[in-house]
Amino acid sequence: MSLQDFQRQLSGYGLTTAQILYRRPDHPWLLQTYIWQEYDLCPNFPELKEFLAFWRKSLEGALHSVTVAHSRLIKPAEIRAIGSEFKLH
Repeated sequence: MSLQDFQRQLSGYGLTTAQILYRRPDHPWLLQTYIWQEYDLCPNFPELKEFLAFWRKSLEGALHSVTVAHSRLIKPAEIRAIGSEFKLH
């Protein structure tokens, strides 16, 4: 992790992952996936909005849908040990 990423985390930024489905320019009926990951502010996502604006302006593939994951949107379940040990294999 870089110093800039750490400073962003201290400012309230969190790791954001976006799954972007877009239409191929040569085959518009075919969808392709692009995964974008960056530190961003929830719930406004200014970095993601800037990236999507760049995409619309500069790239040929039309956007189909964007699915966003961020730690403030959903968190994994907490697991607490209850004095037991689980071993696999």
